[in-house]
Amino acid sequence: MTHIEAPFAWGLTRGMARVLGINLVDAVSEGWFSRSDLAEMVDTCETCGEVRRCTAYLATTPRAESLPMFCDNKHRIEALQP
Repeated sequence: MTHIEAPFAWGLTRGMARVLGINLVDAVSEGWFSRSDLAEMVDTCETCGEVRRCTAYLATTPRAESLPMFCDNKHRIEALQP
């Protein structure tokens, strides 16, 4: 899925990355991972059952060192940290 097909999931995925100070669009542009990798992350988010926990976390957490364990994209996003 792409951000166009799943704008809400894209927003949550991007938000989780942003909490860690990561810009996913820049990460793709700079070659840290591919557009298909990003699409897989959005698809993972789209099928996740933790939307309420995720939105609550993003609403209350402007910055963090790591993502919560309930995030199915946790390890993929954290791998993009410098």
